[in-house]
Amino acid sequence: MSITQQISSSFPSAYACRYCAPSLGLYFNLRLRRPRPRRRLPTALPPTTSSPPKTTTTTIISFLPRFLGPHFVTGNCHLSRMERFWTGSGIGTNKEMVEKLHNYGVVRSKKVAEVMESIDRAFFVPDDIPPYVDTPVPIGYNATISAPHMHATCLQLLEKHLKPGMRALDVGSGTGYLTACFALMVGPEGRAVGVEHIPELVASSMENIKKSAAAPLLKEGSLSVHVGDGRQGWPECAPYDAIHVGAAAAEIPPALIDQLKPGGRMVIPVGNIFQDLKVVDKDSDGSVNIHDETSVRYVPLTSREAQLRDN
Repeated sequence: MSITQQISSSFPSAYACRYCAPSLGLYFNLRLRRPRPRRRLPTALPPTTSSPPKTTTTTIISFLPRFLGPHFVTGNCHLSRMERFWTGSGIGTNKEMVEKLHNYGVVRSKKVAEVMESIDRAFFVPDDIPPYVDTPVPIGYNATISAPHMHATCLQLLEKHLKPGMRALDVGSGTGYLTACFALMVGPEGRAVGVEHIPELVASSMENIKKSAAAPLLKEGSLSVHVGDGRQGWPECAPYDAIHVGAAAAEIPPALIDQLKPGGRMVIPVGNIFQDLKVVDKDSDGSVNIHDETSVRYVPLTSREAQLRDN
């Protein structure tokens, strides 16, 4: 049941519904119109928030999580789906995590399931954090590793452009998880490239990959991770059949469009406070088509200096 359906079934009159966006601590209004007469709802805000003026009509959707730690300020999430995915730490294996994603309809193809089962997320998450919880987690340097459902979503969107022999670019590769998944999908005859502007993350991501099923590809050279400004892509290995961007850009960087191969696809979150995961397809004639896939929340795609400013 959607957010609108849940609330509409509970309240027969017109109302203004506000939900907390945990990544910014803001409240956004969703106004649903119903026939008169109108009835005012009681106010209910989180304990840490001051009460609104008496004229405010408010209710809180309780299933939206409230991340209290500062590292979750930049977590990636599907606001429209957040009520569907698990938040506990009871899942004990990588296979169980993938099965959950399949049961929820996020993982739909056999190939994506096989790759996610082969690349154990536990190698790419800090040791003190449960690796299979469906939430983004901090990895240091004001960065996060995306939630499993976001990785699965991007792999599904890019699957047809990650066939053996193809080339893939992972911008903002972080701990190296999705770069390793790309490498398995394109195989030793293809090329998977990760770009990350934090040298320490590049070094640790290579150690993570060495523990995973993608280790032989790193050794052979078909998988590589580089220190660089992801907004400029990695032209040495361009053009790419698939490009994934793991941070939100204010607008799509022209260099990434240039490095996208005709017939290729890029997935990139775009926006500031409000973000959409955009799918960018380049036709064989070089023309570009863009559509929105879903609303998301990612860390900003910015310079190394800006990212480390508040670290």
